[in-house]
Amino acid sequence: MAGNAENRPPPGSRISETAVTATSDARPRGARLPRQARRRQLLGAAQEVFVSQGYHAAAMDEIAERAGISKPVLYQHFPSKRALYVELLEETGRQLLSTLAEATGQAGTLRERVELGFRAYFRYAVGDRTGFMFLLGTSLRSDPEFARIVEEILDAAAETIATLIEIPAGEEHRQMLANAIVGMAESVGLKALRDPDAVVDGDLLAGWISELAWFGLRGVRGEMTLD
Repeated sequence: MAGNAENRPPPGSRISETAVTATSDARPRGARLPRQARRRQLLGAAQEVFVSQGYHAAAMDEIAERAGISKPVLYQHFPSKRALYVELLEETGRQLLSTLAEATGQAGTLRERVELGFRAYFRYAVGDRTGFMFLLGTSLRSDPEFARIVEEILDAAAETIATLIEIPAGEEHRQMLANAIVGMAESVGLKALRDPDAVVDGDLLAGWISELAWFGLRGVRGEMTLD
């Protein structure tokens, strides 16, 4: 199945979006969906398959089956498996960044905003395990295009965190510290969620890591040299 995963349907092939592949595991056929709703459904199905199978083993046939549509309908929305994977990476990243921006933009003291940022991050990770693991646990960073997208998302997250770091230091110093904090949160999230059956308290994780980050930052001196 995987060998034909990225084969396009025959030219001129058009099948109604209400069609369903003839397998016992296909989702029940529902009402015809608006195009954007259908794309969201397909992205959700693809995310599940990519997380469980990995990019190379995942097949467009299986994604279509999981969504309860035919493969030609899937290709009407996404021309290839790579295009689908790229859009899913970008959309998942937008969701994470939007969650962080909303949390850290709330009124309150600087420490409260730091805590809110970590709480939002880990609530996202725990609340959408599939999305979190897809973005940070299964993305192929050996692939230059995929790696670039993920790194841009992490850089954007670090830029958000950098605005919360108030130390007597330059922009580069704050940005590096922000990248360290993002890396710490990523590592903790992946460790906590690696077992799909584990019960994880996102708020508890947020409390632990935000305290470490906050008091660690309080001990940071200003500009340092190697002299």
